[in-house]
Amino acid sequence: MGKDVIVACDFSSAEAVFDFLDKFKDEARKPFVKIGMELYYAEGPEIVREIKRRGHKIFLDLKLHDIPNTVKKAMAVLSRLDVDITNLHAGGTKRMMQAALEGLTREDGTRPLLIAVTQLTSTDQEAMESDLLIREPIDKVVMHYAKCAEESGLDGVVCSPLEAGKVHDTCGKDFLTVTPGVRFADGDIGDQKRVMTPAAAKEIGSDYIVVGRPITQADDPVAAYRRCVEEFVG
Repeated sequence: MGKDVIVACDFSSAEAVFDFLDKFKDEARKPFVKIGMELYYAEGPEIVREIKRRGHKIFLDLKLHDIPNTVKKAMAVLSRLDVDITNLHAGGTKRMMQAALEGLTREDGTRPLLIAVTQLTSTDQEAMESDLLIREPIDKVVMHYAKCAEESGLDGVVCSPLEAGKVHDTCGKDFLTVTPGVRFADGDIGDQKRVMTPAAAKEIGSDYIVVGRPITQADDPVAAYRRCVEEFVG
């Protein structure tokens, strides 16, 4: 898969997400959709199946983090939903990531892309030190987690767009960077701490950008999506 814009469909019901996706029914390019905890917990796996039936690629963003055996079994279940990307927390250790990969891989050898969360884009150095007792610089922590994910066989990481270029330098150009924290230059950054515009994310080497409120809460979501694709994909 090449560069793409993933739309974060952070809605609380099937009705709300379909009201949003129906706006794109006449678009030649169907948005790549991120389904996060809110929507998945509200509607269950059927929401994934229905959005897939409508022709959308899906990033299932549940950020698994548990003991290796539990994550392995959970990933085996998620692999049957035929999503395109799913994820976990790199902080769960290499052993957990390797177990997740085993569970996600189907009998025929196929599987969705598996990526790891390094540090959330709402986390800054101060919070990492005071809340998590991690004293290393956040940039060093992110690169260490990314390298652990790469060594565990994962396909990439979720990271801030500010870190995408260095992740590629550390783990190779084929190691995917999926970057939330993207806002238009004239938009509100909300509760994100480490943000970048779509054009800047493209320049720095992000492979996928995840964009939520700047599209989903726009006065014209289709126009906002088109703008984002134009700036990032070209």
